[in-house]
Amino acid sequence: MQGTADFAALADPYRRELLAYCYRMLGSVDDAEDQVQETLLRAWRSYGEFEGRSSLRTWLYRIATNTCLRALETRSKRPLPSGLGAPAEDPDGPLAALSTEVPWLQPIPDAITAGGSADPAMVVTARASTRLALIAALQYLPARQRAVLILRDVLGWHAAEVAELLGVSTAAANSVLQRARAQLAQIAPAENDLREPADPADRTLLDRYAAAFESADIGALTALLRVDATIEMPPQPYWFAGRAQVVRFLRSRVLTTPGKFVLVPTSANGQPAFAAYIRAGEGPFLAHGIQLLATSRQQVTRILSFNDGRLIARFGLPGELSPAANAAAATRHPL
Repeated sequence: MQGTADFAALADPYRRELLAYCYRMLGSVDDAEDQVQETLLRAWRSYGEFEGRSSLRTWLYRIATNTCLRALETRSKRPLPSGLGAPAEDPDGPLAALSTEVPWLQPIPDAITAGGSADPAMVVTARASTRLALIAALQYLPARQRAVLILRDVLGWHAAEVAELLGVSTAAANSVLQRARAQLAQIAPAENDLREPADPADRTLLDRYAAAFESADIGALTALLRVDATIEMPPQPYWFAGRAQVVRFLRSRVLTTPGKFVLVPTSANGQPAFAAYIRAGEGPFLAHGIQLLATSRQQVTRILSFNDGRLIARFGLPGELSPAANAAAATRHPL
């Protein structure tokens, strides 16, 4: 048996996948990091009692599952605005105030969940299993169902392994899984037309979107949106559905001046994304939030903008950009 001095070296290779697991459970990178730290601390304290009856990975997942289940006992689910009610009807009228007290769902950088893996299949699986539509749907499952479904259907554990981890019979674990699958099928939105843009035409669509957004070209942006496109902007509690409503909102509330925004390409939750920077006056562009896009057949179907500038640091990007970034953006995304 290795001593506790060796624990960090042995456990560190599992940190990234534990973070992804806790994120799927909790819907928050902040909460996930807290629970991973708690998991590793608990494991370190009891490592001397670890007798190797299971693998170190299985043992760490057992501790992580228990810490997440305890955390979920006192925390409400993390929604998106579309999970709270119907879309707003008047983009030009009075809008609800920010709901900063709501524990909103958070995006997670692909570099955290898929980075560092040399296995392309594992990268694809990591991205698919952190789609925001899936993470949002998981929030509506009871905590134990959530854990079983992730362990079985995402991580590929056997029923007996999950049963042992949770301290229940295999039949009980299978029953929980069946209920979780049935409930998820009812609440999870269809994702058949959502895919990661991998060919040049897809990348061109993203470039055209960024160029239209940065230049406040409403006509060009309208042409890129599918007729049933939606936009959500937590912590704003409202959202809009339908191209006409989305365009009206962007025209009157967001894209009021060309050069107001700069979009820096990134990726989150297995989807194309942009770090959005906003400029007020003549100063620098300041971190504004993370935009995730869903696309289908060369059109944008969903804009999900997490308007929290603090998120940008997690993507390894600066908190502000110089005014010259506007000219650089025009070069990157010529109309």
